[in-house]
Amino acid sequence: MTIERPAPPLTGGEREMLRTFLDFHRATLAMKCEGLSDEDLRRAASPPSTLSLLGLVRHMAEVERTWFRRVINAEDIPLVWSAEGDYQAAYDASSSTRSEAFAAWEAEVEQSRKIEEAAESLDVTGHQPRWGEDVSLRLVMLHMIHEYARHNGHADFIREAIDGVTGA
Repeated sequence: MTIERPAPPLTGGEREMLRTFLDFHRATLAMKCEGLSDEDLRRAASPPSTLSLLGLVRHMAEVERTWFRRVINAEDIPLVWSAEGDYQAAYDASSSTRSEAFAAWEAEVEQSRKIEEAAESLDVTGHQPRWGEDVSLRLVMLHMIHEYARHNGHADFIREAIDGVTGA
């Protein structure tokens, strides 16, 4: 399977640019995992860190779910991997599989896209209880781009340590 990554536009509206840059970073994470076995995806390749590629995928499923569904859409739903709200639980991919983690992540990405597309504007707000503040969809999309970009940097190091593959 070859992941297709959208090319962000060089000109255009704010929403189109945010949407495409976010999809670019989502695709980058998937590309970093491409061609690896479940065992490789679970491997903590940069000791002493226990972070793995599959842990990152699981974490990003939680991040998508939290910011779009729980914050912007005000859905009263638990995290994917922790009914107690422990965000760290997603990082433990020791018994996870590609199919399980990617199914959850892809489902959350799809829900996020629907919520963003249905929003009247980037000025739509939701409440972020951890901050005790209302936040705009614009902030959420910028935060998501930041979150993916940061974790894709981690994914670069992890992937290179597994099999020497760099780039993307």
